[in-house]
Amino acid sequence: MTQSYGQFCPVAMAAEIVCTRWTPLLMRELAGGSTRFNDLRRGLLRMSPALLSQRLKDLEAAGVVERKPAPSDPSISEYHLTASGRDLWPVIFALGEWGQKWIETEASLKKLDPQLLMWDMRRNLNPDPMPARRSVIQFQYPELAPASRSWWLVVKPGENVDLCQIDPGFDVDLYVSTDLRTMTSIWMGYETVRQADKASRIHLTGDAELAAKMQTWLGLSGLAKVERMVS
Repeated sequence: MTQSYGQFCPVAMAAEIVCTRWTPLLMRELAGGSTRFNDLRRGLLRMSPALLSQRLKDLEAAGVVERKPAPSDPSISEYHLTASGRDLWPVIFALGEWGQKWIETEASLKKLDPQLLMWDMRRNLNPDPMPARRSVIQFQYPELAPASRSWWLVVKPGENVDLCQIDPGFDVDLYVSTDLRTMTSIWMGYETVRQADKASRIHLTGDAELAAKMQTWLGLSGLAKVERMVS
């Protein structure tokens, strides 16, 4: 760490590690299960690769993160939270709880990011209510530029969920057409799929079972259930 408050206070010393720019969001990604550099980048697209590399080194030096060779390929490094790092997660989660509880909805929904939204939806998706077969869901955001308009989630029993920006070539089971603001609002827990459907702001076409259970399998924010004190 290059800066210090110059105080012996544990709050000051902890803040020197945790409160540098991007570090709480990097901790969010690590706690969410991302372990490889490229996966961490997908959740932190606005963070430069050089700064991400530096923050990982800082956290490793502080004993919060440890680097290990990937089991499938020892030439690839993975980053995992240590016991110290896992002990920090409630602190990061509490910060998110405060934001979900007290930051106004309108302010939150001005910061829309399709990449982050779809990445987190992929990570939090619950396959249990889905059919015991491959399911392909295509999300379409008509108001966005072509490069970020269409996204595919490919869900296979017993495998990690795939997120694609290029058509994976499978038959689509469910088409979800909506605007990015509405989908973000649903993901944040500000409204439900049913409410958006009733207001004709989301359109589901295809597998009736997948459509009916969307609220249960959809990967909502881990903070979606936090009671809000503002609207």
